[in-house]
Amino acid sequence: MEGVELNPSFWSGKTVFITGHTGFKGSWLSLWLQRSGARVIGYSLPAPTNPSLFEEARVAEGMQSLEGDVRDLSRLSAAIAEHRPSIVIHMAAQALVLPAYEDPIVTYETNVMGTANVLEAVRRAESARVCIVVTTDKCYENSERPHPYSETDALGGYDPYASSKACAELVTASYRRSYFSTPGATAVATVRAGNVIGGGDWSRFRLIPDIIRAFQQGRPVMLRNPAAERPWQHVLDPLNGYLILAERLWDNHSFAEAWNFGPVSTDLHTVGDVVRQAAELWGGGASWEASPVESGHEASCLRLDCSKAGRHLGWQPHWSIDRALEETIDWYKQRFAGRDARELVEQQIREFEMVFAASSGT
Repeated sequence: MEGVELNPSFWSGKTVFITGHTGFKGSWLSLWLQRSGARVIGYSLPAPTNPSLFEEARVAEGMQSLEGDVRDLSRLSAAIAEHRPSIVIHMAAQALVLPAYEDPIVTYETNVMGTANVLEAVRRAESARVCIVVTTDKCYENSERPHPYSETDALGGYDPYASSKACAELVTASYRRSYFSTPGATAVATVRAGNVIGGGDWSRFRLIPDIIRAFQQGRPVMLRNPAAERPWQHVLDPLNGYLILAERLWDNHSFAEAWNFGPVSTDLHTVGDVVRQAAELWGGGASWEASPVESGHEASCLRLDCSKAGRHLGWQPHWSIDRALEETIDWYKQRFAGRDARELVEQQIREFEMVFAASSGT
């Protein structure tokens, strides 16, 4: 799969402010930007899991890490005003479906008002040339149709998590029209990725961490919905899309829109497919079974139309789900064998970047 790669010379020396940098995706993004020479400022609550990739990979060593809550507008505004970033990437969120059922108020406070606070802080500081708000593929009004959702489809959400992310999209669109539409204003875009996987994710209620914990403990994986189909992708693929989009936004305000980043339409798999392949890669008799415990409503089918990113950004996913699973399972197996977490992340970033070199013949 060919596509456009990010430009390290673009990122070298630029100040990038990331909310949610202590999370799984935030840690991978922070390490990639450090590798590209950016001055990275992170603003987040402490790492949300134990163990955490942020701690194990010593992510804070190559950046300035600030502790703060996006629900605290005063503290957030002061941090952005002090560091005057030229690029802001908002990733902080309550990002899990089942915990959102358990505590919907915190979910809405974080995902809706947290997003509004980030945009307001960016508006007040007037330093950012680019702002990217990370939402989710679940922000669409999901009718369980077999056709993929494009950026022009209706927003919605059955459950608190999905609807809070749809609200974040609406808040961002309102701020973009009201405050960021004039010449010279911050270029604000939203990004909607599929279900990301990769080494170092230890979250509860996510498939890969649940798989790894079960395999490591020698017990079957309990699956809530093995027939559910999701747009799985390695974490580096959507992050690559976010960074390419930021580069385009730097000089072209017309890219200030919503963007999908997901796998190609022929590379979709059910939860059961993913677990079966993961079990084969893990070995040792790893297995799974359906869970008898009922959970909240979850969509059975979700597909993304990412053709817009291909046409206008030149972005394509570079690792198939097969490759993504191989890299992910290998990451955990090497980590359990004693390999350094930061070295494993950096190694996979190098391998991912080599795809571009191979496709361009360099």
